[in-house]
Amino acid sequence: MEMRQSLPLDCLISVFSLLHDEDLIRASTVCKEWYHAAETPWLWRRMCLQKWSFCNVSQLLSDTGTHSWKAYYLRRSHLEMKMKTGRSCADYTCKSLRGHKGRVVGFEYLVGNDGCSDVWKQTPVVCSASTDGTVKAWDIHKGVNLWSSPAQSPMQDITVDPVQSVVISSDNTGTIKTWKAATGEEVACFQSGSSKTTLLSFNSKDSSFLMVGTVLGSLVVLTCPVLSEVSRHVVCDSFSLNLLRSSPDKKWIFTASKENLDLSPKVFYSDSVCFPAEDEDRLCHSLPVTGCCAALFLPSQPARLAVIHSDGRFNNNTLSVFDLTMKESKYKKETQAQQVASFQVALSHRSDVILKARGNSSLLVTDGNHLKVYTFKGELVASFEDHLQPITALCVDSFRVVTASRDLSLRILTWRNDPEHGLALESQYHLLGGSFTRSRGFTNVACDYSSIVGSVESVDGNDVLKAYTFDF
Repeated sequence: MEMRQSLPLDCLISVFSLLHDEDLIRASTVCKEWYHAAETPWLWRRMCLQKWSFCNVSQLLSDTGTHSWKAYYLRRSHLEMKMKTGRSCADYTCKSLRGHKGRVVGFEYLVGNDGCSDVWKQTPVVCSASTDGTVKAWDIHKGVNLWSSPAQSPMQDITVDPVQSVVISSDNTGTIKTWKAATGEEVACFQSGSSKTTLLSFNSKDSSFLMVGTVLGSLVVLTCPVLSEVSRHVVCDSFSLNLLRSSPDKKWIFTASKENLDLSPKVFYSDSVCFPAEDEDRLCHSLPVTGCCAALFLPSQPARLAVIHSDGRFNNNTLSVFDLTMKESKYKKETQAQQVASFQVALSHRSDVILKARGNSSLLVTDGNHLKVYTFKGELVASFEDHLQPITALCVDSFRVVTASRDLSLRILTWRNDPEHGLALESQYHLLGGSFTRSRGFTNVACDYSSIVGSVESVDGNDVLKAYTFDF
């Protein structure tokens, strides 16, 4: 019998580039030559970048120096399979984070796993604020409280600045404070004079700022973490400024009030409020809409803004999309907002609507216990009614969608690429948050790539955080 002539290595690699991961692993067991060809880093790098093109995987491997493209691909694929099936105990662990003696008014990831640079070793840390007057930091893997701030007046908002590694809180007396993320030590304090504030952390040109919306309709810009005032601007006199958003390119700040249907949202050019010049006016643009109830910047576009607004009639709600640009001449700068899409959205619960986006084409809108998915041009491509009670919060990333509800459950949905219809969303499973004898349902949810945290309103007034961690 003649001995089989093996293909040259380059030819084997070329053939193996046509295989899926399972087939490539099987091929590696055939013989020594096939094993060496199947272990070629280029093959696994190619599969990684095809599957997760949104991630800077190359930076991960250059930083660690000890992991391979194959190891990354297999480990992350295994994690995504667990997140898709969601079997209790087998795929995830759940920990209850107890310690607050009041209602949890907000929480955010200070350190999270983004699925790329931190996939091997990152320990997520979540910070929460409560009406008990404290800010707390939690290691959600271990389920332990890392630090707690001294009690003060009831908290009413929280945000974080990962660049400066600080936590920022505001209470119902208008006191804004920054805290060191590692220890909880107070860094700075600012008296806003507002009984209710909305906070937005903002980074631009290697500088950090805090945008503050006040109850009297002003936008206050502070440096972070020292909280010195940079500028102050009246947006909607006598109405609470409670919608603040920043664009991915960091050039625009969206501001609006949900309290008055006659008010128009305003968009500020960030340089003019963060780095104001004495001889220049602020650059601001009023959008040609009124009655804004939700807004966001599309994550995959530099400055594309989506707004849900109304002309005052209850059932006449419109979702409009604008591209923001700056027109510059020799003597003048002028902000512009070009409408690129507009369509009607049917809403039964306008006051509680949530708007999110995935990429540059999928818009997600909640309406009561419904989740609706629209294309950028207004086509309704999916509608889900997985919850029995209203959706209270929504978290969206490139792999999944998580909805939180008053029915005391989180619903997990995952994205997939449909060859015929493009991007599609599939409902998968529920994560339960406890018993209605002790709880009134989920009030908020946040995610990183491998974990989900939700706040549960407790019957006794001592809210609890539920942390679901999916193991690699």
